[in-house]
Amino acid sequence: MEALLHYVWKHKLYANVSLISSDGSPITVIDPGMHNTDAGPDFFNAKIKIGSQMWVGNIEMHTYASQWNKHQHQKDKAYNSVILHVVEYVDVDVVKTQSGQVLVQLALEIPPAIKENYANLIQKDSPLPCAQKIRDIPEIFITDWKNALLTERLEKKTEQIFAILEEYKQDWGQAFYITLARNFGFGINNDAFERLARSLPLKIILKHSDSVLQVEALFFGQAGLLADNNEDNNDDNEDNNNKEEDQYAIALSKEYAFLKNKYSLQPLEGYLFKNLRIRPNNFPHIKIAQLAALIKSQPFLFSKIMETTEIADLKKLFLSQLHPYWLTHYNFSKSGRAREKNIGLSGLNIILINTLVPMLFAFGKKRADQVFMQRALTIIESLKEEQNSVTQLFANAGVKIHNAGDSQALIQLKREYCEKKKCLYCRIGHKVLLKSLNNA
Repeated sequence: MEALLHYVWKHKLYANVSLISSDGSPITVIDPGMHNTDAGPDFFNAKIKIGSQMWVGNIEMHTYASQWNKHQHQKDKAYNSVILHVVEYVDVDVVKTQSGQVLVQLALEIPPAIKENYANLIQKDSPLPCAQKIRDIPEIFITDWKNALLTERLEKKTEQIFAILEEYKQDWGQAFYITLARNFGFGINNDAFERLARSLPLKIILKHSDSVLQVEALFFGQAGLLADNNEDNNDDNEDNNNKEEDQYAIALSKEYAFLKNKYSLQPLEGYLFKNLRIRPNNFPHIKIAQLAALIKSQPFLFSKIMETTEIADLKKLFLSQLHPYWLTHYNFSKSGRAREKNIGLSGLNIILINTLVPMLFAFGKKRADQVFMQRALTIIESLKEEQNSVTQLFANAGVKIHNAGDSQALIQLKREYCEKKKCLYCRIGHKVLLKSLNNA
């Protein structure tokens, strides 16, 4: 319950009619300080009055006062700046800092209504414990929270892009290519597609971007999907001798053998790419073919994105035609009647949401250019909302989802707050707890 103690202190929600230290001194909180979630005291730069004396310094909190010594704070110079030890239970009368200072201790009372409702939230076996309470919260409040959550999500993706940039010496084209490839994995194959892109540098592909045969040979060969005319690794295998000879796959294999030797490439294992529980149009062979077609048609896609401002024109950049072979194939072993397998509208939306928007946002942040960051936000708010289990969960609870910015915000909320039981850090959770206090 220490996290709840932090919450009550931060928002001044304590049940105490008046704050009295364990030695009988009255305490007035002028400023609870800045919450610290890293190592060191729990709150920095608090301002309090103990008796008639004003103090400015740090606050440390524990459920039990004895945890001060248990955590070895009495030996740590980092805690010499602590001016008040706030606890729920004073089970030892005296605690000292490393410098020998005896600390004033305060037993803080958590309001019973908050304690009870918090326990209900974190212990409830539900993907959305506050579902029954959300409808009572004003929409404008939830809208503000969604806006903040969207920024949080883009900041998180920006950190991932910056990490790739650091790894590849600030090469934005390579970082974009890796991010783009990852998102062609459409969830289940994201990691495999990222590994594929990392194993096949963009500069090699660009040298052969005038030949669809060579581009596909590089991608499929590096993916390990050309060996023995390799088919879907997750379907029931058939005897290779019974397979229909596939001339296109043979041509790709021959081309890849030459390119592999030329560039000293090390292919992945084909089993990394999964077909189970996904629609045929999202099979890895089809997504790799789409990725290859896109890079073949737009070898300098990142540069064009930076120069294009209209959303309709941006969407056109991501449209490309697959090699005719893929009209009748989902992999290299099975053919069927001709069906269009180019990137559809929903697939395009996913690529724009997860690749284009984060890259624009990251580019703007890196350059301290608000124009690119705002463009990213404008684009995502113009895209149709995603349809998935997370958006359905919140829609059922009465949350309105207007665009892809909202759906991304709710994914951030679900993954970073709901699943981690961080109700105390969630604005909706805060509102629910405040309401329980007001109704007590």
